[in-house]
Amino acid sequence: MEITVVEGDITAHDVDAVVNAANNRMRGGGGVDGAIHAAGGPAILADCRRRFPDGLATGDAGWTTAGDLPSRWVIHVVGPNRAAGQTDRSLLTSCYARALEVADELGARSVAFPLVSAGVYGWPKDDSIAAAIEVFRAADSQVEEVRLVAFDRATYDLIVASL
Repeated sequence: MEITVVEGDITAHDVDAVVNAANNRMRGGGGVDGAIHAAGGPAILADCRRRFPDGLATGDAGWTTAGDLPSRWVIHVVGPNRAAGQTDRSLLTSCYARALEVADELGARSVAFPLVSAGVYGWPKDDSIAAAIEVFRAADSQVEEVRLVAFDRATYDLIVASL
């Protein structure tokens, strides 16, 4: 599995699947979640409501259509909210691992990931990067390329330095 790092807007990537850092309710939100729902249009929310009427557990993943995004699917993961006291790192690594499992179920070969929980959920960026890299390097997956998408240059530099 090749790990690539890019800086920019995760919604613009032409990959098989884009990973969304969602909340438990699966009804849209801020940050990456808001950007994906805004760019993908109402089809994503409609699919979330249909496929996840009760939401999704922290650490789990599920997929929906990508709506108007250039990708084929959105793989939604619910990371731990450290700001709300969720400090179990295994929930964070589970997000990356479950996203790859869902990608395999879908037949996705290229997947773009944000740093899960590293925004408003307060997980330290360096540890979210480390968790992602650990999972990707240990994964037995059919995914050929994982793309870590950094929102800004400082995060991009941090990811590159970690690789």
